[in-house]
Amino acid sequence: MRRTGSVSLVLLVLLCTLPGGAQKFLPKTIQFKGDPEYSDQELMAAAELKLGVVMTSAEMNDHAKLLMDSGVFDNLTYKFDGVDLVFTMIPAPLLYPVRLENLPLTPGPELDAKLHDRLPLYHGKVPSEGTLLENVRMALEDMLAGQGIKATVTPLPFGVAGTRKVSAMNFSIATPPVRVGTLELQGVSPEMIARVKSVADHTTGSPFDTVNSVANLEHAFASFYADEGYAGVQVHATRFGAPVISSSAVDIPFSVTIQEGHIYKLGAVHLPPDSLVTQAEIDKITSSQSTNTQVARARGIAVRSIWAMIAQHYHAKGYVDFALTPHPELDETAGIVNYTVDLNPGPVYHLALLKFDNVSDELRKLLMRNWQMFPGDPFDESYVSSFIAKAQSSDPVLMRTLAGVKVSYDVQADPVSHDVNLLIRLERR
Repeated sequence: MRRTGSVSLVLLVLLCTLPGGAQKFLPKTIQFKGDPEYSDQELMAAAELKLGVVMTSAEMNDHAKLLMDSGVFDNLTYKFDGVDLVFTMIPAPLLYPVRLENLPLTPGPELDAKLHDRLPLYHGKVPSEGTLLENVRMALEDMLAGQGIKATVTPLPFGVAGTRKVSAMNFSIATPPVRVGTLELQGVSPEMIARVKSVADHTTGSPFDTVNSVANLEHAFASFYADEGYAGVQVHATRFGAPVISSSAVDIPFSVTIQEGHIYKLGAVHLPPDSLVTQAEIDKITSSQSTNTQVARARGIAVRSIWAMIAQHYHAKGYVDFALTPHPELDETAGIVNYTVDLNPGPVYHLALLKFDNVSDELRKLLMRNWQMFPGDPFDESYVSSFIAKAQSSDPVLMRTLAGVKVSYDVQADPVSHDVNLLIRLERR
């Protein structure tokens, strides 16, 4: 990604003549203006400048170029009036936070401080190109080498899938692969150990993620226990020990501590009064489950089906960003878990554009004749997923034409305008 701002060096230099006839600089002060983000000390270090040192014009250009090449500034000029050397800078319009994808380092203030010690212009962000970006990459490789990991680190823009918006510069290890290593399990009861080990075996060897591996491990074990009715289970995962380095991979070991609690039965689910799903509908489901001995315990599968049903009601009304947060309330005496549910519908999204791709004009007309969600209507993704099957059942021509056809669709929802562009693609199997 190349910066598009003005990048230039304007050299306004008045040279002073020192004994010996050579034109050289000997500034009494060195000043920096235009970017308060950086201290004079940081800029002096980044430009490799020292007060009291005589410089030629070419050497001054080299010092200025060190700052400009960093990528941190969009424009830079300097002038020397025989006394003061003054740099005037325009900051680059965009710098990006550093995101570590699969590096076995710990993001945060300590890592930032180490990078800043080596790179004075590093304040937690990097440009999309320039020497600061490259130097951060090299510094991360050196830190890995300090752990015995000889790896190639690659920086790439990182953003929201389906958009061009860049939110960070992502640093990842291209080679060798980095994986979740062995898991040390603690707190597992004897009757659960064999089954929990199967979860551990399934997780071991999966790709390591600097930011998400801990949460992913905790979710995997918590979901397993929740599916067995352990609604109060608590799982805590941490990286444990040094990376295990082989010729083919780097494995990161973890410790997983589990507080199982005990099995609960599903009690009541309480919704906000303005919910699109009525309390009576939820009570009917929970009542039927409580009388069924196969699902009486608060199994995660049964509970998640309730959340999915609620979400489906909202998605059908165009609430693409709908979010549901359940809060379990454990009744230890009765052995029951009740849930209070927070619902955040978000804005209503509307269909803006519909396109059928890879179809003839005649087939497109047939499909449009059956399509009933029009531009401006609330976007209902469930209608999209079931459209082809319903259209076939109601139209014999489409039944024959679409036999053996594979259907895929791409939903592009704009979080600002809340418009949805929909592409439906048909392919012969």
